[in-house]
Amino acid sequence: MSKIAIVYGSSTGATEAVAEKIQALFDNATLFNVADISVEDIQDFDFLVLGASTTGVGDLQDDWDIFLPKFEKMNFAGKKVAMFSLGDSASFSTSFAGAMYYLYKALKGKVEIIGSVPTDGYTFDESDAVIDGKFIGLAIDEDNEYDQTDSRLAAWVENLKKQIG
Repeated sequence: MSKIAIVYGSSTGATEAVAEKIQALFDNATLFNVADISVEDIQDFDFLVLGASTTGVGDLQDDWDIFLPKFEKMNFAGKKVAMFSLGDSASFSTSFAGAMYYLYKALKGKVEIIGSVPTDGYTFDESDAVIDGKFIGLAIDEDNEYDQTDSRLAAWVENLKKQIG
């Protein structure tokens, strides 16, 4: 059974709340606030679920901004990573859930990234987090599409469970 760490950065508490929902969907996941950890705290986990709120116009959450340079130097041998990001698809429809892209860019080629999600059912104009027609992880809009969060989370986590074994 994989050791699962959910690492989130949250400025307003919304990303933390979603991270807690994801934790509840896994039987054995440990929750970490990126503001309070070191690379050593998560090194021994096989599967990392990374969550970030999108701030400003597609920017990465501040605590992740600080941690990411250290994190991207971690030894990722044998690990898998999935990402989720919160955003506002109405007010920021051209940068929706863009924070995920910063995580993706830092980790691409270093670790197996899983958990991409089709853009079907989302309302937005564009996002750096869309590559080859899919979100590189799970995009969540608690401002405008909150009624879809639970079903999106459940489907995503079920898919991840199949991929991590």
